[in-house]
Amino acid sequence: METLAIVAYRQPVTKADIDTIRGVDVGAALDTLLERNLVKVTGRKDTPGRPFLYGTTAEFLRLFGLKSLEGLPPMGLPAIPEQDSAEASPAPAEAAAPAAAPPDGSSA
Repeated sequence: METLAIVAYRQPVTKADIDTIRGVDVGAALDTLLERNLVKVTGRKDTPGRPFLYGTTAEFLRLFGLKSLEGLPPMGLPAIPEQDSAEASPAPAEAAAPAAAPPDGSSA
């Protein structure tokens, strides 16, 4: 599924690009996606070696109930709400107050 997601969001994309993103060889996964008609070769990249470019198919859209690629959920994590400024940092008096000495008078 990770390989398919990378193709869906980054198409057109080469196998080398997917390998780099995943950190592993995706040859077998890509072959399976091609066999299942979820991805297809969309062309060749204009770089040395002219590697294949991959993209999703109409079957991919149908299987996931999408009318177009614009129907894919946005990438990224939800925003983290900002903390209230009073909770984010101690009050100035608390920050400047010296630590209390131990009751026996020794230094810790």
